[in-house]
Amino acid sequence: MDPIEAIAIDKDSTFALMWEAQRRGHEVWYALVDDLWARDGLPWVSARTARLAKVQGEHADLGPRVDLALGDVDLVWMRKDPPFHMDYIFNTYLLDYVPPPTLVVNAPHGLRAMNEKAWAIRFADLTPTSIITQSMDRIRALAEELGRIVVKPLDGNGGEGVFILRKDDPNIGVILEASTRHETRKVLAQTYLPEAKQGDKRIILVDGEPVGAVNRVPQGVDHRGNIHAGAAVDKATLTPREQEICARIGPDLREAGQIFVGIDVIGDWLTEVNVTSPTGIHEINTFDGVCLEALILDAADRRWRKLQE
Repeated sequence: MDPIEAIAIDKDSTFALMWEAQRRGHEVWYALVDDLWARDGLPWVSARTARLAKVQGEHADLGPRVDLALGDVDLVWMRKDPPFHMDYIFNTYLLDYVPPPTLVVNAPHGLRAMNEKAWAIRFADLTPTSIITQSMDRIRALAEELGRIVVKPLDGNGGEGVFILRKDDPNIGVILEASTRHETRKVLAQTYLPEAKQGDKRIILVDGEPVGAVNRVPQGVDHRGNIHAGAAVDKATLTPREQEICARIGPDLREAGQIFVGIDVIGDWLTEVNVTSPTGIHEINTFDGVCLEALILDAADRRWRKLQE
């Protein structure tokens, strides 16, 4: 995961999962992705035990560092935030080495295959008109066709690097130069959805099934519906269209071993599928009076028990 001392315990979903595991009597270990290593095909991690408390600033009492064979634990959680770059992919290769019956959540092959921006657009009837390209001319042509578009990096999170562009925007050239790094990096460009002003809905799926949702509403002049970008959160339920979206993508997520997933829906359209480190647990728990981290651990436990058979 990311450095535990820097997290906000009332917002961080990883802390919620760790706390629930501790509450159930499990021993909890903590490590950074930089602490992963392998020798002779066996994965190891330099990890520390973590005793958790719900006191910000004193929320993790860490033990001494120990080299731990990942095959000696029951469950490994990969909860590193993007950017999704080659170092992230290299770490999923190490997690591929984890021998059964140890379970890795989410499954590393799915983390590699299901880019949070790019994977969704395979469902063309569920997503806005979209292109993935590094060509500035193609993006300009899309803006001319649609009038207004959104441009996103494929490896970001939290709304970072997301631009709304009009076809006559005087800054379109410099923005596309920065986004594509002068046409050396592919980006996602898609229809701007005016419904974004009413909110960007985060839906949590556990082993392919929707279990809760929260609406994230942009504030002020900032167009981003991300909690990290200052969006307000409102209680939300699923519409029939959103249920259809979940029913369509849920089986693929389940088959790929993606137990804890957050999808983003604006209006009637699927915009992102977050498999790396989705958030929203705390907000949904508060609005709906549920405990999503318990549902997630239950699903992981069921998967782990099947590996024992």
